[in-house]
Amino acid sequence: MRPRKPHIIVFGNEKGGSGKSTTAMHVFVALARRGMRVGAIDLDLRQQSLFRYIDNRRGWCERKGVKLVQPRTIRIELSNDPDRETAWRIEGERFDAAIADLSRDCDAILIDCPGAYSNLSRLGHSSADTLVTPINDSFVDFDLLARVDPSTLTITGPSIYSEMVWEARKLRAQVGMGNLDWVVVRNRTPLEDTRNKRRVGEMLQQLSRRIGFRVSQGLSERPIFRELFLSGLTLLDLRESGAKMDMSHVAARQEMREMISTLQIPDHTAPPVNAR
Repeated sequence: MRPRKPHIIVFGNEKGGSGKSTTAMHVFVALARRGMRVGAIDLDLRQQSLFRYIDNRRGWCERKGVKLVQPRTIRIELSNDPDRETAWRIEGERFDAAIADLSRDCDAILIDCPGAYSNLSRLGHSSADTLVTPINDSFVDFDLLARVDPSTLTITGPSIYSEMVWEARKLRAQVGMGNLDWVVVRNRTPLEDTRNKRRVGEMLQQLSRRIGFRVSQGLSERPIFRELFLSGLTLLDLRESGAKMDMSHVAARQEMREMISTLQIPDHTAPPVNAR
């Protein structure tokens, strides 16, 4: 029996600063704790936030003498060919080779895309089985998904980013790659209930029905997420790190578990339904 294709999870948001890399790291640890083998590609070649997070994690483990789950990583370089079509072809070949390499022994592949449009970002979105788009819980980031009339706050049409996702879906359908499950994750939501928070939620639900994504609650605005980056840890690692857990940490862990559950990533450690 041939091994199953790994599930590819792409983290994309062209605005940046929405907690993409933090969300990706927490998804990685959650999947690895299921027993899944996870690979990672960081297509944000300028910032490399996901790989910096992973490097911090490896460095912390070495300093503390603690063993934590780690992803298998592959770095992709931009082509320096002056001809754009040639450069894009070379980058496409490098991207395909990285996916093929990780597919040999990974159950899931995480891809962190840059906060701006690029050829590699386009390739990443087209490869996604699950697309996770974290957004800050504000109308500033809502503009990533749709154009909004400022006087009436009514949705007037999809954004350029939403149109790119639509093109990725069409490309997948043309080559028989199956459905792309798009999940918009509301990050940095205030802990208290506010009128703006409710209004953003209502408009996200309205837009989700128009352009086809699911909505998930993500990471609330908590200082711990900024602190965890420096050590490469996640909320799911706190017990192993020896950190003291308070009620805020417990609540944050529960939020994270609920988000992971909403993503509905298939468990590739389980045998196929038709396995004998």
